[in-house]
Amino acid sequence: MGGHGSYLQIQRHTPDPSEDLYREMIPDPTAKAASRPKVQTENSHDEATSSGAVNQSGDESGNENRRRSVRKKRRVCDGSENVKSSDVKAGRGSGAGRRCNKRKHVEAVTLFEVVTMGKSAMQAVIDDWIEAYVMDRDPSLLDLISFFIQCSGCKGVVTAEMCQNKDDSDIMSKMVEELDEVAGLQYKRFLAFPWILTVTWPMDTDSVEYPLTESGPYGRWFHSEFCDFVSVLVAQCQHSVIFDGYLMEALISLLTELSDSYVQAFRHTCTLAAVKMLSSLVSVALSLSVGIENSQKLSKVQKTKRQKGPAQLERIQKKTSELQEKRAEIENMMDVIFKGIFLKRYRDVLPEIRSICVDELGLWMKLYSSAFLNDSYLKYMGWMMYDKIPDVRLKCVLALQGLYGDPVLLPRLDLFTSRFKDRLISMTMDKDNEVAVQAMKLLLLISKTCDDVLSPEEYKQLYHVVYSSQRPVAALAGELLFSKLLNIPASEAQCEINEKEAHEQQTLARLKALLHFHQESELHTHVVYLVDSLWDCGGALLKDWPTLTSILLQDPTSQSTGVCERLTQAEESVVVEFLVASVRQASEGAALAGRSGAKKVMSAREKKVQTDDCAKLTQHFLMVLPKLLSKFSSSDDIIASLMKIPQYFLPECPKAEGTQLVSELLAEMGAVVELHTDPAVLEAAARTYLSLCGEETTWCSVAQAARDSLVQSWVDRLVLLLQDSLKGDSFCADEEKTGDILATLKKLRAFHNGHDLSRWNLSELLSPLLSVESSQDGAPPQVLLEVLQCVCYSVLWSLSMSGESLTSREMAVAQRAQLSLLCERNHRCLSHSNHSVRQQAFVCVCDALTAHSYQLHVRAPFSYGPLLYTPNPKLQRALLTFLCMDIFVGPDSENQSKVSDSDVDRLEDLHRRRNLLAAFCKLIVHGVLEMSVAAEVFMYYMKYFNDFGDIIKETLNKTRQMDKIESTRTLVLCLQELFVRLRREQESGGRAQPGFQTFTSIKELARRFALTFGDHVKFRESVAMIHRNGIEFVFQGFVQTPDTPAPSYLAYLTILSEFSSKLLKPDKKTVLAYLQKHTAEHIINLREESWQPLIYYRASLLAAAEGEDALSYVSSDRKPCLPHRSSYSKHKLEGCKSPNPFSPADSKGSKVHRLSISPGNQEKTNEADPFSVPAEPPAKRLRAGGSVLSCTNEGEDELVEVELEV
Repeated sequence: MGGHGSYLQIQRHTPDPSEDLYREMIPDPTAKAASRPKVQTENSHDEATSSGAVNQSGDESGNENRRRSVRKKRRVCDGSENVKSSDVKAGRGSGAGRRCNKRKHVEAVTLFEVVTMGKSAMQAVIDDWIEAYVMDRDPSLLDLISFFIQCSGCKGVVTAEMCQNKDDSDIMSKMVEELDEVAGLQYKRFLAFPWILTVTWPMDTDSVEYPLTESGPYGRWFHSEFCDFVSVLVAQCQHSVIFDGYLMEALISLLTELSDSYVQAFRHTCTLAAVKMLSSLVSVALSLSVGIENSQKLSKVQKTKRQKGPAQLERIQKKTSELQEKRAEIENMMDVIFKGIFLKRYRDVLPEIRSICVDELGLWMKLYSSAFLNDSYLKYMGWMMYDKIPDVRLKCVLALQGLYGDPVLLPRLDLFTSRFKDRLISMTMDKDNEVAVQAMKLLLLISKTCDDVLSPEEYKQLYHVVYSSQRPVAALAGELLFSKLLNIPASEAQCEINEKEAHEQQTLARLKALLHFHQESELHTHVVYLVDSLWDCGGALLKDWPTLTSILLQDPTSQSTGVCERLTQAEESVVVEFLVASVRQASEGAALAGRSGAKKVMSAREKKVQTDDCAKLTQHFLMVLPKLLSKFSSSDDIIASLMKIPQYFLPECPKAEGTQLVSELLAEMGAVVELHTDPAVLEAAARTYLSLCGEETTWCSVAQAARDSLVQSWVDRLVLLLQDSLKGDSFCADEEKTGDILATLKKLRAFHNGHDLSRWNLSELLSPLLSVESSQDGAPPQVLLEVLQCVCYSVLWSLSMSGESLTSREMAVAQRAQLSLLCERNHRCLSHSNHSVRQQAFVCVCDALTAHSYQLHVRAPFSYGPLLYTPNPKLQRALLTFLCMDIFVGPDSENQSKVSDSDVDRLEDLHRRRNLLAAFCKLIVHGVLEMSVAAEVFMYYMKYFNDFGDIIKETLNKTRQMDKIESTRTLVLCLQELFVRLRREQESGGRAQPGFQTFTSIKELARRFALTFGDHVKFRESVAMIHRNGIEFVFQGFVQTPDTPAPSYLAYLTILSEFSSKLLKPDKKTVLAYLQKHTAEHIINLREESWQPLIYYRASLLAAAEGEDALSYVSSDRKPCLPHRSSYSKHKLEGCKSPNPFSPADSKGSKVHRLSISPGNQEKTNEADPFSVPAEPPAKRLRAGGSVLSCTNEGEDELVEVELEV
C-alpha cells in the first residue's frame, strides 16, 4: 500500500464486449504517470494475475484516446469526479450559482483530492457528485469506489465488470483474495453489486504507510477529514439517493468486502468508513424519528378538529408511514453494517481498528439508545474492557462514562453493571495510568448516580486506592472516600447548640471517621499520602487548623456537650500527624516521594493560595504551638511531629508581633528538647532551629540566640561530667553519669549535624574519650558512637567552611592536623571489639577523606584551602580489611533470591553494607586511594552481583572516565589476583579461604569485564594492554624443564580468551606475534593436557577474526591427520620445536552450536589448521585410544559470548 499521493486506474469490463453495458477503462486524471493497462476481454481473473501490475512510467497515448472516447459518451455527467465543470445549468437557481462561484477553486479535482480542501468545498463537490449520480449512477458510483480505494493508499489497478445476478454460484465462487508470488502481485476479487471489482497491487507494498497511519500532523488531519467526508456524504444524500436501493447497497458491499481483507490498509480504512457511515445513519434515523413524532402529534391534533376533512389526515398518516418505512430501511442498513463489519472487526488484530469500533459503539448507544442500548450490544463493550491494549480499554471506559452520565439510560445498564462491575473495579489498578484514572472517574460517577450498585466491601476496596502511587487516581479515590465517609451532615443535636460548637462537633465526627478508616486500612503508616489524596476535595476540613487544634487542646476531664466522644491518646497522635501533613501540603504542595502525576508548575492563582495558606498557618501556630508542645511534652511521637510545624512557617512575618510569639515558641521548644533524647525528636528540633535561624527570616537573631544558649548549656554540662568521668587514661563513670553524658552527646550530635558548632571546639573536648587504648577501660560503645559522629562533624564543618575560615597557612596546617588526628583515632576504633563502633569509625574516615578531597578540587586558585593529605598505608590496609570482613560477608547472590517477612533484618543489614561499600568506593573515585585498591572491590562483582553489582559497576565506569589505562590495569590485577589465590588453594589442598573463587566464576567475571568494552576503537589500547599483560603474566620467568614442561599459570590464557573478541583485526595479528615471541623458545606438545589453554587461547584469537567463538573454533571438524595437512603441521603435532608455531587459518565454515560438537554435527571447513585440534580447556577432556574426544563444559560454554559484540 502506498502513500496518500498514489494513483488508481479503474477498468470497467464485462465478459461480453458486445453488450450495451460495456465501457472502456475510466482513468484517474490525476494519475499522470499511470501506465496503460491491457484491454481485458478475457476472464478478468486471469488478466489480474498476468497483466495487472502497475507501471508508473508508461506513456499515456492509449489513456488519452480512451479519455476522448469516454468524454463523448459522458457529456451528460460533466459534473462527476473526473471533470468538474464550472458551467452549471441555470435551472439550479441562484443557490446553484452561488455554489458555482464557490467552486471555481475546486474544479477538475477527484473525490480523494477534495478531502484536502476543507468542509465547505467538500459539500459543494458532493452536491455535484449527487447530481451526476442522478444523471448516470454507474460512473459516479465507480468514482466513489475509486475514492475509498485511494484512501486506502492503493497503488494498484481496479477492474470493474457488470454482474447480472448476484446470486450466481459461479460468480460467488470466484470472490477470492490470493497472492501470485510468480508475478509479484496480490489481488482481491469481490462483489459490490452491480459491480464485480478486482483490485490488483504489488506484493511488496503491504507494509508501507497509508494515509491513516502516516506519522505527524498529516495522519491526524486526514483521519478527521476522511470522517467528515463520509458524514457529509450521508447527510447530503439522506433526502434523495440514499433510499434508491442501489447506492447504499453497493457501498455497504464494498466496505464489507474490503474490511474483511487481510491487507491492513483496506481493513483499517474501510472499517473506519463503515462505522462512521453507521454513525451518520444514526443521525438520519434520529431525524426521521423526530419527523415521525411530529407527524404523530399533528395527526392527533387533526383528529380533534372535526371541521377538517379526512384528506389532510390521510396525507399526514401517509407521510408518517413513509417516514417509518425510511427509518426501517435505515435501521436495516445499520444492522447490515453492524453484522457484516463490526462483528468481524471489533476483535481485529490491529488495535486501532478495535479502538474505532468500541468508540463508535459507545456513540451509537448514547445517540440511538432505543436500538443499540441493550444487553446484546453492551456485551461487546464489556468484553473489550479485557483488551490487552490500553487505548481500547480507555475507549470502553470513556464510552461508559457517557452512558452512566445520562440518568435516562441507567435502567438499561443494570445487567451490564452487575456482570462487569468487578472488571471496572479492577481497572482502577490498571497498569496504564490514564485507564486507571478514567475507570475511577466512571466508578465515582456510578456511586453518585447509582448508590446501591456497589457493596460496602467494594467501596472499601476502592477507598484503598487513596494510597496509589499515581496522584490523579488517588485524588479521585479521595473524592469517593470523602463523599461516602466524611461528608457527614449536621445532626439534630448539633443544630440545637451554637454554630461554633456545631462546627467543632461535625469536624470531630469527620475526624473520627477518617481515623477509623486509617486504622482499619492498615495499608500505610504515613498519613501524608492520605492527606494528599483528600486535599483537592477535603481541603476545607484539612486546612481548618483552628478547629483541629481546638479539638487537640480540649481538656480530657471536661464534659462534652456534643454527641461525639473525645479523642483517645492514640487518636490524638494520628490527628497530630494529619495536622502536620496538612501544614506541609499547604506550604510545599503535592510533591511527595514515591507518588507521580502531580502538577510540576503552579499557576499564579495556585501560588497566591499557597502564600495565603502559609501566612494563615504561621499566624495561627505561632500562638497555638507552644500550648500544644506543653500539653504533649511527655509523648515522643507527638512532640516529634509537632516540632516539624515551624519548618513550614512563612519567613516574612510582622516583626512587632511575630518576634514576641517566636520567643515564646523557642522557649517552649527548648524546654521540650531538654526533656527528650529520642532521635526523632532531636532531629526534628535541629531541623526546626535551622529553619528559624535562616537569614531570610524576620526572627533569625532571636532564634540564633536561643539556639546558642541551648548548645552552651549542653557543653557546660558535658565539661563537668567529663571532668568527673575521665581519670587518667580510663573512663570511670557510674550508670547515672554515663546516661547523662550519653543524653548530652545525643543532643550535641543531632544539632552538630545541621549547625556549625565549631566555636565550642567539640573535637578537642571529646578527643580524650577516643584516646583510651583498651576497650575495657574506655567509654561504653554507645558513648563512643556519639563521640565519633561529633568529632567527624567537627572536621566536616571545618572543611566545608575552609574558604571562609582559612586565612593563613598555619590555620591550614592545624586543619590538616585535625584531620590526621581524626584518622588516627578512627584507625584505632577499626579494631574495636564492638561491630557498631567499627562501622561508625569506617564511615567517619570515609566521609572525612571524601570531603577533604572535594575541597581540594573546588577551592579558589589564589586562596587558602585544605592542604594535601594522604592516609597512611596502615589505615588503607585497615579499611580493606574491614571491607572484606564486614561488607563482603554472608550468603552470596545465588542464595538471596527470595525475601520473606523473616528477612527484614537481613535486608536492613544489606542496606547498611551497601552504604558502607558506597562510602569506600567514593574514596577511589575521588582519588583518595590508589585506583589499584579497586581490584579488591571488582573481584566481588559476580559473587555479590545482586547485592552490590550496581555500585561496583558505577565505580568501574567512574574509574574508567578518570584513566582508561589505569582502570584496565586494575581489572587485570583483579583477575590475576583471583587466579593466583585459586592456584595457591589448589596447591595447598587445604580449606578454602573467604576470598576463594572457582575457575568458572573467574572466567565469568572476565566475560563481564569484557562486555564493558563496547567501543572497540575507543578501548583499543586498553584491550591490547590486557592481552600483553596476560601473556607476560603467564610466560614471564618461566624456564622449561622436564619436570615443568608448561608454565604453572598457563590456564590463565583461558580466562584471557574472553577478551579476544574485543581486539581489532590488526591487533589480533600483533597479539599472535607477541604470543609467538614468548612460545618460540619452548617445546609445545599438543598431546599434553597442560598445553590445552594455549590452544584454546590461540583458537579464540583466530576464531574471533572469522566471526566465531573459541569453543566453536576448536570444536570444528579439524582432525590432526587430515590428508591435506602440511608436513610442517604434522611435524608440529609430534612436539618438535619451531620458531613459528602459529600460522593463520583460512576457515570459512559457519559457526557451529556450542553444545553440538560431536563429529556428526560439525561442519567442514575449506582449510584445516595444524593447531585446531578438537580440544577443550583441561577442565573436562576424555582420552580414548590415543585420540582426543572433547566434551563441552556446560558452565563455561555459556560464558563465551563474544558474538554479542558487532
